[in-house]
Amino acid sequence: MRVQKVPVWLLLLALVGLTTARADDGARGFAACLDDLASAARSEGISDALVDEVLPGLEFQPRVIELDRAQPEFQQSFAAYLRGRVSVIRIQQGRVLLARHRALLDGLTRETGVPGHVLVALWGMESDYGRVTGRMPILDSLATLACDPRRSEFFRDQLLTALRLVERESLEPSALRGSWAGAMGQTQFMPSAFYAHAVDGDGDGRIDLWNSPADALASGANKLRNMGWNLGQRWGREVRLASDFAFEISGLERPRALEEWAALGVRRADGAALPVADMDARLLLPMGHTGPAFLVYDNFDVLLSWNRSISFAIAVGHLADRIAGGGALQAELPDRERMMSTAEMAGLQRRLAELGYDPGEPDGILGPATRGALRAFQLDRGLIADGYPDERTRAALDEVVASGV
Repeated sequence: MRVQKVPVWLLLLALVGLTTARADDGARGFAACLDDLASAARSEGISDALVDEVLPGLEFQPRVIELDRAQPEFQQSFAAYLRGRVSVIRIQQGRVLLARHRALLDGLTRETGVPGHVLVALWGMESDYGRVTGRMPILDSLATLACDPRRSEFFRDQLLTALRLVERESLEPSALRGSWAGAMGQTQFMPSAFYAHAVDGDGDGRIDLWNSPADALASGANKLRNMGWNLGQRWGREVRLASDFAFEISGLERPRALEEWAALGVRRADGAALPVADMDARLLLPMGHTGPAFLVYDNFDVLLSWNRSISFAIAVGHLADRIAGGGALQAELPDRERMMSTAEMAGLQRRLAELGYDPGEPDGILGPATRGALRAFQLDRGLIADGYPDERTRAALDEVVASGV
């Protein structure tokens, strides 16, 4: 039987028609969702005038949904992450800005207990010192995500909080620009963080996180204080481990007294003894036993509360140290030619679960639960139990699954 070829132009026409139909369905669904959001806003005390002014004009942002769904094909290594964010240029700029804003920062430290170099490091990490704050329309983005089923409740609350901010701060709705997920200004605050923590740092009677470094820095200091920053502690430090170190005692969930770490042979990165202090610390190995090691303290948890990423929190801490005059890491940052993709990591998590280890949800992210499951598997197989999925660990895992043992 001869198969008749369909002209390309006809296929394209059909595709355009399908895409248009889906867009129309999305637009109709978005319009109905906006009606529901308007009702929710009114029920929570947001003025009818603001609701009627803003919500009917919001537009569905397909690009926001694309970005929310997008997963990088390969996860970025800790080495690449750190090199990209703690660059020579960013360190130099941070030192210049630390000196330029010294009076403001010293005052914030006295008021909140947060050191100036930490604030400058967060400023650099979040927006490259105010250079990159995002151009997406915040209210449109939040409404789009609020009308999407994946995380609708969270973004519904963020949208309503953003409307309260418009009322409280007399903001122009169309001027609210930021990241695709709704983060705003030089500190990249979500609306809830803006509402709870943002303050007027320059004394002009208004809060402008986009154009006022003083407002951004003061708001960052207020947020860190409210989350529990302790002036008497560092965030953490790079350390050197003994050659026979038991890597299985690493991890955020395994705190020990500082004196215990010292007794186990942990020393500062330069070989000096750890300080004597009555405090707990955790050992982190972001690249496994072949990469750098860090002891982290309670202030590290505060940085994690800002952004739930271990790489982010370490990068902020290290950038802060470099801005304050500290040196580069002592340990080498080993390059890895190929990182596991998100899908591959999720497959590894499922294999661990099949074998009776608990890595948490198979989300494709190498988080504390997955590292803990890997450590347990590595211990059972006689491998170095650093909680990192190196090639030997992955090969052993594949072998066990294949053999059914």
